[in-house]
Amino acid sequence: MALSLLEEEITSAVEGLSEHVVSINSQRILAHPRRGIVPMEGTGSGVVLGEDGTIVTNHHVIDDATRVRVALHDGREFTGEVVGSDPQTDLAILKVDAGRLSAATFADSEKLKVGQLALAIGNTLGLPGGPTVSTGVVSALGRPMPWSQFVFEGLIQTDAAINPGNSGGPLADRHGRVIGINTAMVPFAHGIGFAVPANTVKWVAEELLKHGRVVRPHLGIVGITVTPTLARVHDLTSDRGILVVGVDAHTPAQRAGLRPGDILTRIGDHDLGGMKDLLEALSKSGIGADAPLALRRGRGEHWTQIHLEEAVEPTN
Repeated sequence: MALSLLEEEITSAVEGLSEHVVSINSQRILAHPRRGIVPMEGTGSGVVLGEDGTIVTNHHVIDDATRVRVALHDGREFTGEVVGSDPQTDLAILKVDAGRLSAATFADSEKLKVGQLALAIGNTLGLPGGPTVSTGVVSALGRPMPWSQFVFEGLIQTDAAINPGNSGGPLADRHGRVIGINTAMVPFAHGIGFAVPANTVKWVAEELLKHGRVVRPHLGIVGITVTPTLARVHDLTSDRGILVVGVDAHTPAQRAGLRPGDILTRIGDHDLGGMKDLLEALSKSGIGADAPLALRRGRGEHWTQIHLEEAVEPTN
């Protein structure tokens, strides 16, 4: 009886959420050395974010696309306009002129628990016939992206099957609420996927809709999270914080006098247990603010002021 009730709950959640899942087809133009200009097709998924036709998906689904087509649950197709994207969190916002749409419900991802049921829904492999559903659990929280150069930490890890085409689709709880946006699968491991938490999605979407980009301050450091093991191996004077291993030129960190070997322990009102804490603190700080920064240098403790400036995306 309990299993039957759970099945009913899951099928109801899938039916409701499927109405908010879209299929995304993108086209890129590549220059081939022998074949000349070659169009390349890509597929992904998205979630209806607003009744006005705003849709959230992955940045890599629409990156460098010359054309984006969005297919709704009811079969209608529209050209998608890219409102903005954020490579650091692999999120993007599209807009379709489809009239009033039904928006998905996003959960509070701060309340997630390891072991709770997770449903992954998306346009798996670009197959026809509607979204594909897979089930699993929330395997871990606060994961960094293990193979990419993204600076963002705090991803949801799940064992719900995530395959090509699922990118940009929802990871949901058993009530059909979106807990994250599926962003990638580990190519060398079976059954491990990642999703950007719902709270991050909501914040990034708000920034993209307001500015067309994510306005975030930066320090200009290369840093790693200090752990007790790292502190023991390298004879550090603190077993928590952020170890500065590099300082970029012409950045707030350089102007504040930071050096490789410094251990950052606090910025403003935020304790820094690791890189995740720093990124969260910066996301809540204003551009142009002067923030007090606590650090350990050798055996001494120091305070300095750092002037927060907007991070500039690197150009190729």
